[in-house]
Amino acid sequence: MDKNKNTDDEKLHISKSVFENAREMQEKKLEEERLKQEELQRKIAERQRKKQEEHDRRLEEERKELLRLKQGIISESEIIHEEQPEEIKLSFFQKIGNFFYHSKWWLGMGIVTALFVFFLITSLINKPRPDMTVLFIAENQTLCEESDLDKYIESFCGDNNKNGEILVSLYYIPYTDNPQKNYANGVDTKLTAELQSADSVIVFGNDKIESVLNPDDVFVDLSEIYPDNPNVKGYKFMLENTDIAEKSGVEKKYIKDGIFLAIRKPRKLMYSSADKMQETYDRDFQVFDDIINDLSK
Repeated sequence: MDKNKNTDDEKLHISKSVFENAREMQEKKLEEERLKQEELQRKIAERQRKKQEEHDRRLEEERKELLRLKQGIISESEIIHEEQPEEIKLSFFQKIGNFFYHSKWWLGMGIVTALFVFFLITSLINKPRPDMTVLFIAENQTLCEESDLDKYIESFCGDNNKNGEILVSLYYIPYTDNPQKNYANGVDTKLTAELQSADSVIVFGNDKIESVLNPDDVFVDLSEIYPDNPNVKGYKFMLENTDIAEKSGVEKKYIKDGIFLAIRKPRKLMYSSADKMQETYDRDFQVFDDIINDLSK
């Protein structure tokens, strides 16, 4: 009965996950190693204790013998002599085990640090790299994050980073005319950072955008590029009279608040050179132009 029970205990419990079984087996091995190390330390301590007792006994005998010599009771001693300390010899594996036992805290911290660094590096390597980033500066979460707007833009985008897939990232900055709400959402910080970067030039916005920036300094005048397009008003390509709702999979009511499409002017920025922004503009303008033409049919 006990033999069968021990056999069952050694088997992997099928009701547990592979990771739980692996963890329990690892913990069991660590516990066995800990007990071995404790036994080794106990033997070493016992040996040192006996050695100290023997040393103290000899010192006491030599003290008494020296006293006899000084008193003239004896003329010479056979027990007073210089002793060499006995060296405790450990095997190669005992030395390794002893090292790990005394260094377990430092080793543990090193392992945790190494795993953390490995996780960061892996996350950076495996992080999706978009072929294009598009700014969405308006409070309209349904259109930006709950629709197929990104998929629609991807249909015009190429594999710019040559990784075998096409990915467009819509960066949502829910700007409103409520300063407290903007502060809570970190809007001002996001907006400043993105408008001083050359990572994106295509912008979705609404009629509130002019309260936070000067459009003439930021956006290209589309009326010079598309002079006969009825949806173009200065720097804006108005979306309300297009089929953008159908193409992005949302109801028409979400195309509101004077929402428009625009493209930023290439210029020198705080975090980027004019050449870098021109490079982004030249790459993304073709997508912008294809969208304008598609929505103008």
